[in-house]
Amino acid sequence: MGSRWSSEEERQPLLGPGLGPGLGASWRSREAAAAALPAAVPGPGRVYGRRWLVLLLFSLLAFVQGLVWNTWGPIQNSARQAYGFSSWDIALLVLWGPIGFLPCFAFMWLLDKRGLRITVLLTSFLMVLGTGLRCIPISDLILKRRLIHGGQMLNGLAGPTVMNAAPFLSTTWFSADERATATAIASMLSYLGGACAFLVGPLVVPAPNGTSPLLAAESSRAHIKDRIEAVLYAEFGVVCLIFSATLAYFPPRPPLPPSVAAASQRLSYRRSVCRLLSNFRFLMIALAYAIPLGVFAGWSGVLDLILTPAHVSQVDAGWIGFWSIVGGCVVGIAMARFADFIRGMLKLILLLLFSGATLSSTWFTLTCLNSITHLPLTTEMGFRHVVQAGLELLSLSDSPTLASQNVGIADVSPMPVTLYASCILLGVFLNSSVPIFFELFVETVYPVPEGITCGVVTFLSNMFMGVLLFFLTFYHTELSWFNWCLPGSCLLSLLLILCFRESYDRLYLDVVVSV
Repeated sequence: MGSRWSSEEERQPLLGPGLGPGLGASWRSREAAAAALPAAVPGPGRVYGRRWLVLLLFSLLAFVQGLVWNTWGPIQNSARQAYGFSSWDIALLVLWGPIGFLPCFAFMWLLDKRGLRITVLLTSFLMVLGTGLRCIPISDLILKRRLIHGGQMLNGLAGPTVMNAAPFLSTTWFSADERATATAIASMLSYLGGACAFLVGPLVVPAPNGTSPLLAAESSRAHIKDRIEAVLYAEFGVVCLIFSATLAYFPPRPPLPPSVAAASQRLSYRRSVCRLLSNFRFLMIALAYAIPLGVFAGWSGVLDLILTPAHVSQVDAGWIGFWSIVGGCVVGIAMARFADFIRGMLKLILLLLFSGATLSSTWFTLTCLNSITHLPLTTEMGFRHVVQAGLELLSLSDSPTLASQNVGIADVSPMPVTLYASCILLGVFLNSSVPIFFELFVETVYPVPEGITCGVVTFLSNMFMGVLLFFLTFYHTELSWFNWCLPGSCLLSLLLILCFRESYDRLYLDVVVSV
C-alpha cells in the first residue's frame, strides 16, 4: 500500500498551517510527525455513540428525498390518465432532480462555512415545502400539474445535500476504520428511497388497465387520482416527521474529532475549487463516475418507459427497479465494509464492479434488440401454465369483460428472465460503486473538504443526466439509443479507472502520522 501514497510534493500542503506546510518534509520520519501532531490534535480521537443517531437521521432524509424524486417514473401510465401528463411532463418530472443541482455550489459553500446542521435543516425544509405543494387540493388539472412540477423542483434542490454530504458526515463523526461503511450507508439510502418508489407506486396505484395485483377493483381516472394523492400525503407526512426530528436534535459535530483527518485544517472554498479543476487525476476519476452514473440515473428514472416496448408491465418494471437498487445498496455497503478492513483496494473494487456493469449493460441492450440479434427471452414456463389455467377457469364464468376483450394465452406477455437478470445486475454493479467512488475522491484530493469534492462530481453526474433527459424529451418514440448509452458509458468509465493512479492521502494521515 505504501507505493500508493501520493508524492512528497503533493502531500506537503495536506494540513496547511495547522501542522505547517513543511510537514511534507517532516513525514520522512514518524518521530517528526508525532512531534508535530499535538499542535493540531489536542487529544486522542474519540467516537461517540450518538454518531449512529446522526447517521440514521441523515440517511432517512436521503431515503425520502430519493423516494419523492422517483414518485412519478414507476407510475407514469397512471399519472398520464389521472393528471393528463404527457411524455414530456414525465421526463421533466425526473429532470427536476438534475436541475436541482444547478445551485449545487451554493450548498457546498453552506456546508463548508455553516456546517452540517444548518445545511441539513435547510434541505429538509425545502422538502417539506415541495411535498406540501404537491398535496394542495385543486380541481384545475393545469394548475395541479404546475404545483406538482414546483414540488418536484423544490425536492430536487435538496439533492445536493443528500448526495454530497455523506463523506463529510463520515469524516466528522466516524473513525478511519468506519468511514467507508458510514459513507456507504448515508449515500446508499437515497438510492434505496428511489427503489422503494418502484415498489410503492405500482402496488398502491392501479394501472390504467386495472391489472394492479393489489387493487383489481375499478380503476377509473378518479380512483387512480385518489390513490396517487394518498401516496403524496404519506410522503408529506414522513418528510414533516424527519424535519421535526432534525430540528430537535442534529448536532453539527462531536465534542472531539474522531481522527487526525477530522481535526486537520482544510483548504478554503476558492482554493478547493481551483485545486479540483486543475487536478488531472481527479478530473479523470470524476468523469469515470459522472458519465455512467448520470446515464444510469436518467435511465432508471424512466425505466417503465424503457421497458414498455418489451411488453413489461408497470408492476414488473417496478420490481426490476426495486431489486436492482436494493441489490446495489447491499453490495455497496458490503464492499465499503470490506474496504474498511482491507485498505488501499478502492481501485481494484471499482475495476471489478465496472467490468460486471459493462457486461450486464451489453447483455440488457442486446436482449432488448432480440428481434435483430435473435437472443432468446427465457421465460418461466410455470408462469404460462398458471395464466392458462386461470384463463380457463375464468372462461367458465359469465364475465362480460373477458368476453369483450377475448383474452387468451397469446395475449399474456411472458416474463423475460434474461431481461430481468441483466437489468438487476446492472443496477447492482453501478449502484454499489457510489460509496467506493466517494471515498476514492476524498482520498485523491485531500485536504479539499469532502462536501466540495463530492459536490463537484455529483454536479457533473447530474449534468450528464440532465443532458440525456433533455434529449429524451425530443426523442422519446424510439429508445434503443438510450439503451446503447449504458454499455458505452460503462466501457469508457472502465478505461478511465484502469488508467487512474490512485493515492490515499487522508488514510496516510490517519495511519502513519497518528502513529
